[in-house]
Amino acid sequence: MPRSLFLSLYLAAPFALAATEAPTANEHDLAYSLGASLGERLRQEVPGLQLDALVEGLRQSYQGQPLKLDNARMQAILQQHEEQANKAAVDAETAKLQAVETRFMANERARAGVHELPEGVLYSELKSGNGTQPKADGKVQVRYVGKLPDGSVFDQNQQPQWFKLDSVIEGWQVALPHMKAGSKWRLVIPSAQAYGAEGAGDLIAPYTPLVFEIELLAVGD
Repeated sequence: MPRSLFLSLYLAAPFALAATEAPTANEHDLAYSLGASLGERLRQEVPGLQLDALVEGLRQSYQGQPLKLDNARMQAILQQHEEQANKAAVDAETAKLQAVETRFMANERARAGVHELPEGVLYSELKSGNGTQPKADGKVQVRYVGKLPDGSVFDQNQQPQWFKLDSVIEGWQVALPHMKAGSKWRLVIPSAQAYGAEGAGDLIAPYTPLVFEIELLAVGD
């Protein structure tokens, strides 16, 4: 056996032995470990707690002593705290998603050849057309591909399909009346003109802008 290999096995042996030995614990160490674990969780989840009151409530409850607050009040306080914590978490997630959308829209707005329509809908012309423009309450025949900001396709139809213009998402209602039959546009639609704060099930997350390539084939009444 090479000397280097023998040496490495020799040095590893004490660590392997130590890893298999269960640590011994006395009552103090167990209590301290439980307290440290609880403290770490509370530090992350409920920063700014009054530790004296926390320890007092823990001691009285653990020892079965009379509590300073009745059960109904404690339940109301804990429920209020949970509601506030949930709202804070939702607000933080909303702010994060909105910031991501803002950056995405800014980057799209800066692309060459991009124009902006009312309501913040962006478009670039991929193919010009010279046909009729749709009416707001009319019908359109289109082919389209819908993508999420990461480029993944969430919907497409390469067979000509008719839609009532007032039945589609607002971003389409904003953009298509500006198109002429025969044209093909790339649209970037802000979430407020798509599925907004609710999203669309598991398919489209809240505050998600959408990208479409739409070819307007024909216009109907």
